[in-house]
Amino acid sequence: MLRKTVARLAGQRLWLPDMAAGLSVASILLPEAIAYAAIAHLGIQHAIIALLIGLSCYAWLGGSQFAIVAPTSSAAALMAAVVLSLHPPDGNAAADLGFALVILTGAGLLVFAKAGLGRLSAFVSRPVLHGFSFALAVTIITKQLPILLGIPVAATAPWQIILELLQRSYQGMGWGAVIGMGALALLSLLKRWPAVPGAFVVLVSGIVLSGAADFANLPIAMVGPVALTAPNFNVPVLPLEKWLQLGEMSCGLLVIIVAESWGSIRSLSLNHGSTVEPNRELFALGAANLLAGLLQGMPVGAGFSASSANEQAGAQSKWAGAFAAGMLLLVVIFARPWLALIPEPIVAAAVINALSHAANPKALLYLWRINRDQYLALAAVLAVLIFGVLHGMLIAIGLSLASAIRSFSRPKVRELAELGDSRDYVDRENHPNAQPHEAILILRPEEPLFFASVEGVLSEIASRLKKAHAVQVLIVSLEQSANLDSTAAESLLELANTLDRQNIRLLLARAKDPIRELLLNLATGQFEDTLFWSVDDAVVAAKQSIARQPA
Repeated sequence: MLRKTVARLAGQRLWLPDMAAGLSVASILLPEAIAYAAIAHLGIQHAIIALLIGLSCYAWLGGSQFAIVAPTSSAAALMAAVVLSLHPPDGNAAADLGFALVILTGAGLLVFAKAGLGRLSAFVSRPVLHGFSFALAVTIITKQLPILLGIPVAATAPWQIILELLQRSYQGMGWGAVIGMGALALLSLLKRWPAVPGAFVVLVSGIVLSGAADFANLPIAMVGPVALTAPNFNVPVLPLEKWLQLGEMSCGLLVIIVAESWGSIRSLSLNHGSTVEPNRELFALGAANLLAGLLQGMPVGAGFSASSANEQAGAQSKWAGAFAAGMLLLVVIFARPWLALIPEPIVAAAVINALSHAANPKALLYLWRINRDQYLALAAVLAVLIFGVLHGMLIAIGLSLASAIRSFSRPKVRELAELGDSRDYVDRENHPNAQPHEAILILRPEEPLFFASVEGVLSEIASRLKKAHAVQVLIVSLEQSANLDSTAAESLLELANTLDRQNIRLLLARAKDPIRELLLNLATGQFEDTLFWSVDDAVVAAKQSIARQPA
């Protein structure tokens, strides 16, 4: 009996940190959800549905103890940009297009998870992601300034909004601007105490002040009545043409969700020495987005700010997110009338505060300091600011792919030589003391061999052979290649045949098992006795081959 009591008390102590973390996260997520709903041009209900589904789905299917899956600013902004690009005739049509986009994105994530493509985010380089996030934050913050200051504008582009605000500044600012600026100042002040949920404090203060001062009778925009109804499964009825258009555009939203979420999940797991399986995370994100779209919710992802807040609050397991969902459900059931009293300038202040970290140019300046990829990041920033969020995102992804293709199309090949008598073979350019072996040329491609890189690698190898003298054996180290596709395998066979005609023997060092099996099946006679586990083994075989040749 005593043992059971002790076990029960220990279990309760384990739950307490998750409950405390859940309360802290819920106090952050509610004002953020209201803000992100405004970014997506949707009602608060759709953000709350997405919140509850994202938190619940991830607690059930996800693997990270810290990840918080909820609406994010980038996903909300991209959703709005996609919908507006299709020119919906009214608000209902726009909402249907948005939910269909979320459904297709969720389905795409599930397909990619099933196909084992959890590393999809690698196709969006970090400099491009930093540039996109910075420009997106600047764009959203700029669009919130008219709401914060209570000055209506007709412009939509960031620079046009700034110009129109400057032109209309003579009109003066009313009570809405006072409230918005005051909320922003209070949020900035509360950042000094990270344990205090600043957004929640400001939100509650705004509700109390609104009720006490009767803001409804003042010229201050209010959130107004929140119509929360029980969600029901629904697939939007759209023409096939619209589904096809949304299918194309969902790829961009999918990539952004994966890149942002995997970056948050992986960085937090590395900090704590834990591991996460990317395809499992992809499946959890796919299920959450698919269900959110079917229940008329916004897109969701594992944002870094909420996930970091969950970690800092002391979460011990992924059930902290489930506790946050339960607390949010209680709020929307019992505190719904209070949400209507929130002044819109406070919502704008919450948006600006939530995105202030993304608008910090620190990550971009770091690239300039180390002189790596700074122009790539700058191009991503300019693409979003000039062409808008949707086209800017597509250009940013294109820049990442172009950078990767450029790298593969300009492969590096290093010549190796032996370091003393150590049997260690190192880059000859960086180790001038390393000595090559007579009549033997050892080359190492610095990129994996596959269809996009193999032609460039072989061209470089041919160029090195022309410059070398009296080469009888060429050793190619394949340590960078885990496997070969058909193009790379056939190209190696062509190289071996070409060298045979020149009386040069080709040996392949550090060839892994999949490569051995493939090449031996492709041409047993050509590759038999030419595959070696190490460079030194290949050199020994090369010397024996040279010794057997007639003088």
